[in-house]
Amino acid sequence: MKLVLLVLFLLVLVAQLWLRALNLKYLQQHGHQAPKGFESIVDQALLEKTSDYTLANSRVGLIESLFGSLLLVLFLFGGLLPWYDALISGLVDSLVVQGVLFVLGLTLAQTLLDMPFSLYRTFVLEERFQFNVTTPKLWFNDLLKSLLIGMILLSLVTSGALALVQASPGWWWLWVWGFFVLVTITLMYLSPVLIEPLFFKFAPLQRQSLAERVKSVMSRAGLQVDRVQQVDASRRSKHSNAYFTGIGRVKRIVLFDTLLDQMNDDEIIGVLAHEAGHWKLGHIWKRLLSMELISLAACWSAWLLLSGGKLPGLLDLPQLGLVGQVMILGFLASLITFPLTPLFSAMSRRHEWQADRFAVELTGATEPLAQALIKLSKENLSNLHPHPFYVWFYYSHPPVVDRIAQFSTRCEPR
Repeated sequence: MKLVLLVLFLLVLVAQLWLRALNLKYLQQHGHQAPKGFESIVDQALLEKTSDYTLANSRVGLIESLFGSLLLVLFLFGGLLPWYDALISGLVDSLVVQGVLFVLGLTLAQTLLDMPFSLYRTFVLEERFQFNVTTPKLWFNDLLKSLLIGMILLSLVTSGALALVQASPGWWWLWVWGFFVLVTITLMYLSPVLIEPLFFKFAPLQRQSLAERVKSVMSRAGLQVDRVQQVDASRRSKHSNAYFTGIGRVKRIVLFDTLLDQMNDDEIIGVLAHEAGHWKLGHIWKRLLSMELISLAACWSAWLLLSGGKLPGLLDLPQLGLVGQVMILGFLASLITFPLTPLFSAMSRRHEWQADRFAVELTGATEPLAQALIKLSKENLSNLHPHPFYVWFYYSHPPVVDRIAQFSTRCEPR
């Protein structure tokens, strides 16, 4: 069975590499041509820069993916997993403490191994295309804070889950699932007020007239906006974004200062109307519900497989601790869910189409959102020529060219 799992993993890896190569070859063939309807929007220089950025990003991603796959193979199939499991088990007798040490050790190792790629992306690739504005000191501070917060959360979640396993051997799958749901909802409440401010500075939106328009439009959508804020994203990158936070009827809207510099008020309203569509049409709770139902099925399946005691045998191992067996479960889950990727992608794209239509109906105009999408695409150097099959398999959002084509008005640059 060990050989079968290794072959399946390699087949998935080959499929991922083939999809990546297919997409890049398509870009190389068509990247010098402006898509239909974009002839007056993008020039040759921008097309070349976009293609170069996509290709450079993909090359780094390819190396990172191959490196990660090699480490995974060595860990699971090369004998490192039983060695690491025995090392942790020999330190303490407590299952909870063993589990915490297990995940924290792997988290620290992964962070260290990912550092070269993060440094290259930030200070070489993003620098080359004039996106990066962060400093080494800020990058390092962010890394330390992220690592510390991640370790604290992982320790709490791991210890809580393992304590429930010990307390209720026959029903832990249900209690652990409920615990995960509670943690997820709690973080949705606490992250905007406790975690995000550790990295960014939030302030009330300085353009008061825009803030009033935002609240007015959101009110027409049936959403109560508590605060409209701007964040100093420009300290780190020139990429732009906007997002909603909050649960229930009261929402907070956060705008990147880069977005405020790049767009006019109408275009920002168009972007936020699209995001409001996700809330009004129930996409947020539907995604959350779907995720939790899948999580429930995963916890129940984990209980069945762990109870059988046969998981170590899949890798020809005589025995393995609980957390080590959970790692095998995660590996199996990645193999099972890979063929389902197009299904999840299609559901996400459907929600994006619906949110686009909602935004147009709410604002009564197509041009602001269309212009905003064009600017986002140009400013972020988004690939204008993704392969259709790659889009079908991976894309959570419809390609920007397809989205613009859906609008009835002609989108010319201002």
